[in-house]
Amino acid sequence: MDNPFTTYTLWAGLFGGLALFLFGMDVMTHALKSAAGDYIKDILARMTNNRLLGLATGAFVTSVIQSSSVTTVLMVGFISAGLMTMGQSVAVIIGANIGTTITAQILAFKVTALALPLIAGGFLVSFTVKSEHWKQAGSIVLGLGLVFYGMALMSDALYPLRSFPPFIEFMVSMKNPLMGAAVGAGFTAIVQSSSATTGILIVMASQGLIGLETAIAIAMGANVGTCVTAGLASIGKPREAKRAAVVHTLFNVIGVALWIGFIPQLAAFAESISPSATALTGMDRLAADTPRQVANVHTFFNLANALIFIGFTTHIARFVEWLLPDQVIPPQKAMLPKHLDENLLENPAVALEAARTEIKRLGKRVRKMVRDIMPAALTGTRADLERFSEMDKVVDALHIAIVEYLGQISLRELSKRQSKEMVQLVQVANALEQIGDRVATGLVTSASKRIDEEVTVSPQTLEVLEAFHRMVLDALADALKAVTRQDAELAREVRRRRKEIAHYSREVVEHGLDRMTVDEPNRLRTYAREMEVMEILDSVFSTVRRITRSQG
Repeated sequence: MDNPFTTYTLWAGLFGGLALFLFGMDVMTHALKSAAGDYIKDILARMTNNRLLGLATGAFVTSVIQSSSVTTVLMVGFISAGLMTMGQSVAVIIGANIGTTITAQILAFKVTALALPLIAGGFLVSFTVKSEHWKQAGSIVLGLGLVFYGMALMSDALYPLRSFPPFIEFMVSMKNPLMGAAVGAGFTAIVQSSSATTGILIVMASQGLIGLETAIAIAMGANVGTCVTAGLASIGKPREAKRAAVVHTLFNVIGVALWIGFIPQLAAFAESISPSATALTGMDRLAADTPRQVANVHTFFNLANALIFIGFTTHIARFVEWLLPDQVIPPQKAMLPKHLDENLLENPAVALEAARTEIKRLGKRVRKMVRDIMPAALTGTRADLERFSEMDKVVDALHIAIVEYLGQISLRELSKRQSKEMVQLVQVANALEQIGDRVATGLVTSASKRIDEEVTVSPQTLEVLEAFHRMVLDALADALKAVTRQDAELAREVRRRRKEIAHYSREVVEHGLDRMTVDEPNRLRTYAREMEVMEILDSVFSTVRRITRSQG
């Protein structure tokens, strides 16, 4: 090891191999997320409060994208986007650690010989075919090949360390479980990938450079180090997103604390369930047996923790909510979008769902405007009308934010389904903004004229207009449900109400004409204001129908 060339070869091979390993993981993860984006969105759309389903979802998603850190970061993004609650995310986060064990199990096989064929095949497919699906498949294979090749380089570079005294002394010092866990946590926090730490452990084990107990301690520490990524991702995010990062940290830290004193027993268990190369002896046998033992104990440790904690998801959620209580949101923050997370733009399917959730929030505000305007429009004072101008400012600000966000999504590479969905969401956002304007401008202006002209709407007419208003309000509520649930049948049912609305609007007109003969003061101006309110409400319904047409 004193030879400078040997030292250079060691560090160049180690860091070069690690760089290729991490780059391969990044290529593979990006391609998997692109390929599975719509599927991940659909899976989350079907999420229920069933904790076992959440556990399975977390394990599956992580096994697909090969990183519990990425899964937890996605959870933070999904919560920020309003796609799921923090309570739902607990089981998913717990399941994520199970999914990472797939990586260790694959790497424990002698896979390095497949590296170059996979790189060649993946490169050929991803750079020559035109089909987007085949390009993604090629990138996945290419990334996997780079992971295996990085492992091979690290393995070759580490071989001389078998006889390097300082390294041997360092490994002896790590027989202290806390020391090993600290090294694992620190390294994983730096590279932000527990899979990378596990991969290096398996490489070192395959060279006989690390004992099983030390490897277990480092693997446990890696579970703690991986929490750093989720913590960083939660900075500047809503309260619930921060809670998800805290759940991830609590689960991993407590899980390690439960098992750190039982490393010898875990090692004995791993040896009992793993195949053994009895024909070999000494370091050769250690190199042959330890990789599989590390992978098996890694799987057992994470699976056992998941089964222990899955029964306490509700308690964990409540504890974290107590730890991080809700904050009072200042009124000016109401104008800021809550769910439009720019980190989600790399996954257009999920970003579109975030925009849909923000449109739901916009829709609630518009519906509140439509609901609250009638008493103010028909009988209210000028003071009652003033707040609708402020409400409309919030609607306008959210509308602009949504359209800008959808514009950013349009710059990504979208499937036909995603392009169609994006156009539909733009149409819905525009329609909702127009309804807000009809309230804040049309009905408020009409009410101001009523006040100037000293018009008093009769109780009989109030009853008729309020009934018409309820019909329009119900149609708007159902149209918003159709958009958020993507319910084409409900959208069609709302459109079919056109005849009912048209029939009732005629009745309102006839009622107004009948009232023209009543001996009351200011009757002509009263009639004009009453019909004006009816016409504005009818135009609101026309816009509601336009919203439902965007849903098919």
